Amino acid sequence: METGRSFSPAATDLLGYHRFMPDALDDLRIEVVDDDMASILRTKTGAERLAIANGMFVSARRMIASHLAAEHPDWDEERIQRETSRRISHGAV
Repeated sequence: METGRSFSPAATDLLGYHRFMPDALDDLRIEVVDDDMASILRTKTGAERLAIANGMFVSARRMIASHLAAEHPDWDEERIQRETSRRISHGAV
C-alpha cells in the first residue's frame, strides 16, 4: 500500500506552488496554510473551525463518490460508499 506521494520540484513548479511560497515544500508536510488564511482561521471559534473541517470532509466524500459512480456505473450505492470510505481512510476500513 502506498503511504504517501512525493512530487519532484519540476512537478510542483508546474502546479504553481513555488510562485506563491518563499520556501520549498517539505514532501512530508501534509498541510500548508498561508499567512492570510491562518489569520482568518485564528478569528474563528473552535466550533466554527470544526464546522469548516466537516464541510471539507463531506465535500471530499461527495467528490470521491461522484468519481466512483462515474467510473463504475455498474456499482450499487453500498459499494460506492464502501470504496469511498476505504479511500478516505487510506485502506483502514
